[in-house]
Amino acid sequence: MRLGSGTFAACCVVIEVLGVALFLRGFFPAPVCSFSETEHQTETPAPEPSAGGISNWTELPPPLFRKVVIMLIDALRDDFVFGSKGVKFMPYTTYLVEKGSSHTFVAEAKPPTVTMPRIKALMTGSLPGFIDVVRNLNSPTLLEDNVITRAKAAGKRIIFYGDETWVKLFPKHFVEYDGTTSFFVSDYTEVDYNVTRHLDKVLNRQDWDVLILHYLGLDHIGHVSGPHSPLLGRKLSEMDSVLMKIHSSLLSEERETLLPNLLVLCGDHGMSEAGGHGASSVEEVNTALILISSAFERKPGDVRHPKHIQQTDLAATLSIGLGLPIPKSSIGSLIFPVVEGKPMREQLRFLHLNTVQLSKLLQENVPSYEKEPGFEQFKVSERLHGNWIRLYLEESNSEVLSNLGSKVRRQYLEALRTLSLSLSRQVAQYDIYSMAVGAVLVLEVLALLLPSVPQALTGKAELDVPLLSPASSLLFYLLLLALAALHVTVCTSTDSPCYLCSLPWLTAGGVLVLVSTLLCVVVSALAELLASGKHLRKNLLPSNSGWSGLDLLLLLGTVGHALSLGASSFIEQEHQTWYFLVNTLCLALCHETYRHCFLGHDCAPQRCPHAGEELDGVTAAPQAKSAGPDVWELDRASKHPSPLEALRGPERWMVLASPWVILTCCRLLRSLNQTGVQWAHRPDLGHWLTSSDHKAELSVLAAVSLIMIFVLVQKRCSLASKVAMAFGLLGIYCYRVAIGNLLFPWQQNNKDISKGITEARFVYVFVLGVLFTGTKDLLKSQIPAADFAVKTMGLWEIHSGFVLLVALLLRPHRLPVLVLGLAIQAVMARYVWTPLRHDAAQVTAMHYWFGQAFFYFQGNSNNIATVDISAGFVGLDAYAEVPAVLLTTLATYMGPVLWASHLLNFLTSEASRPAPETQGCGTLYLCTKLTSTSMGGVEVSTGFWSKKARDGSPWGGWPSAVRPLAPGGFYLLSTLQTATAEPWHPQREALFPQLQAS
Repeated sequence: MRLGSGTFAACCVVIEVLGVALFLRGFFPAPVCSFSETEHQTETPAPEPSAGGISNWTELPPPLFRKVVIMLIDALRDDFVFGSKGVKFMPYTTYLVEKGSSHTFVAEAKPPTVTMPRIKALMTGSLPGFIDVVRNLNSPTLLEDNVITRAKAAGKRIIFYGDETWVKLFPKHFVEYDGTTSFFVSDYTEVDYNVTRHLDKVLNRQDWDVLILHYLGLDHIGHVSGPHSPLLGRKLSEMDSVLMKIHSSLLSEERETLLPNLLVLCGDHGMSEAGGHGASSVEEVNTALILISSAFERKPGDVRHPKHIQQTDLAATLSIGLGLPIPKSSIGSLIFPVVEGKPMREQLRFLHLNTVQLSKLLQENVPSYEKEPGFEQFKVSERLHGNWIRLYLEESNSEVLSNLGSKVRRQYLEALRTLSLSLSRQVAQYDIYSMAVGAVLVLEVLALLLPSVPQALTGKAELDVPLLSPASSLLFYLLLLALAALHVTVCTSTDSPCYLCSLPWLTAGGVLVLVSTLLCVVVSALAELLASGKHLRKNLLPSNSGWSGLDLLLLLGTVGHALSLGASSFIEQEHQTWYFLVNTLCLALCHETYRHCFLGHDCAPQRCPHAGEELDGVTAAPQAKSAGPDVWELDRASKHPSPLEALRGPERWMVLASPWVILTCCRLLRSLNQTGVQWAHRPDLGHWLTSSDHKAELSVLAAVSLIMIFVLVQKRCSLASKVAMAFGLLGIYCYRVAIGNLLFPWQQNNKDISKGITEARFVYVFVLGVLFTGTKDLLKSQIPAADFAVKTMGLWEIHSGFVLLVALLLRPHRLPVLVLGLAIQAVMARYVWTPLRHDAAQVTAMHYWFGQAFFYFQGNSNNIATVDISAGFVGLDAYAEVPAVLLTTLATYMGPVLWASHLLNFLTSEASRPAPETQGCGTLYLCTKLTSTSMGGVEVSTGFWSKKARDGSPWGGWPSAVRPLAPGGFYLLSTLQTATAEPWHPQREALFPQLQAS
């Protein structure tokens, strides 16, 4: 059956999406949640257990606190309070921790450590889901049972000031609120002032029960300057004074009331050493939690060291403290020191309510809940509790009652710990069956796609797909029968939830038919391909052609990288794969260069430029400046001297030394920024440069880097673009001085720090000027009589505009990455690709490799915490979503984008190659499709969890929230299609020159 390439591609995409969705559904199972629909107002709490008697306590316990104030400081890492910074900058908080009426904890936050999932965990007690990372950008209303909704239903009056995420999650829940934008990270003063300015008024009022304050300034300082910024100490001191004001006001109120008040100081997540958050490093998951109340009296000499708890425990504790039912989906345990001073009966009542809630949640989410150790411990605890109640009602005050009460308490605490752990592990229960079916679908599409590429590249772009063969194939029916038997076996024997087994039989049968059909089609296509293998080899390949060592390296390296993404460890340390590949590529280029230079013309490539051709890889041949592709084909066919024979003197030595120069640059780049998941915290040259003691050295390095950027990109620009580039780079230095990153030569210390909005916008003007000039030249080149050099100049000026914009967005210590990247591009274009006459496919693959490597050279990793959010707000005085997203994306994917832009310039300017844009596009398509199709689902899914998930931490490392592959690859595909003179219609004659002759 013949299908058009568009129809075939659309079918492949649909099936691939289905396969990836099935895989992700198996890898990210449904979160642990309660399915009960009982309304809060009519819900009856579990009665107190009794053995042979009737308990008179069937209602919820009364509140423990009159008022609750939650002071949430965004990115409050535990050592900011309990470490040296806390002692130095937070004296009042340190006094409360060491000698005051407080309980201190290190609360562990489960990844993703971003704000919205952490607020959700604090208020619901449930674990976050993967989709919450996306929802963090625009938080929807929280429908899950939570403390805020329970409090409002109970008539509590709640006031909120701070991060507007709360207002989005809990609309119409607050009697008064004032939200602030959380994404404008350049602001770390006004965003907190807008919270504090309400305190004097609200603390003197009596018309509220819960006050929530969410301060963002500390988090913004981390994003902009890192955890060791001098601004951090000032912000901590400001927070300490706010805490003292709140605590003093609450203490003065308690003199007139019977119930004490509770002040909660906590953080939603921590802060990495780079200043970001989102992953699972110790600095990101460990947050400070301090519970302050006059009810927590401390005896002299009572030293309370911070204990480790789960962040989800706060929801159950706040519910008990406010006299509310615990949220149904909470997996947290009551923080026992809060009720430790209460009578034994109240302690056991609180623990019983918590264990009942967790046991119900376990029953709803685990089919074999009765076999769980936590459930068995709960039943034992409840039975012992009933015995204790019987003795208590008999008014027995003997030592037996006290000892039994202590035993029941220990049993409850152990049951709580086990139940909570069992529920947490449910998130790490993989649905292996759904994952396997999804992976098979994706791999079948890949196996069907690769043999079809030669047909898709023909002029008619039609494919002969054997879709009718499965209907008459015995193999199809045998496979379908075997898969149906496997489906029945899996669904009837497994104890864990399975998504495919929960589907209707008709839907599940359709999936099995699709798997069987695709497998038969793949087998038929491969059999047909093998049967005509000799004919294809005879017609597609010239008699003297063959795979070179470089071709094999590029192919095996790309395929090997794709296969490596099936393991989470390789995803966490993917930078090591690309570092190894580019280093190996440099050695291979060195071998090829020496072989061509010293073994003579016999080993030279088959396609060579004429002796008069300029050797700059991004400059067109003089003879072809006004010629079209047909003339280039004639030149290519008629002139074949070796390019290396035309080189003499220094240029010949530069060709020989260029691979070693590139290798040296790559080694320097590795030392500049540590990356990865396991070793990103280790000191590197970037940490040394960004410390406050080396600002002068950083200033010199930044100035030299900006000068080198101008030297490397100005050569092919027009005079107007050169002037704009010079002023733009000067403006970049002034911007960094304005925000305090750099110094002018006449400055000793820069104390006048601003946001640099004027300086940044000054640079934006010149960026737009350069882009406008390049676009104008590119439009001129569309005129038939226009000089071909106008087109190449226009494309290069657009490339230069992107370079100028990236230089503005990059932090000063990362400017050498941009410089060395431009230098490597220039060296390879002039002394590698042009003299050795690599074809467009090889050049494209090399650009792809270096683009991926530079993603990691700039300090990125498969870790959401390495995304530099501050780049999205350069030059903005207010939050604007679209510019912020675009700027952040460009700064993050600087490497792939600039190498894609350079590839477009290089292929367009090459006048002696057959259809270079077409070959480059086809090669890049295969590279990206091989990686994204074969392992896309595996990479995305396994990338978010590391091996820690198998140890009971369901969110593990969370390393792969950022992937360089798709943005770099598909950006390049789109630019190659839109910027070339003709649309992308790959011809068989371009990639398979001998096929037409056959």
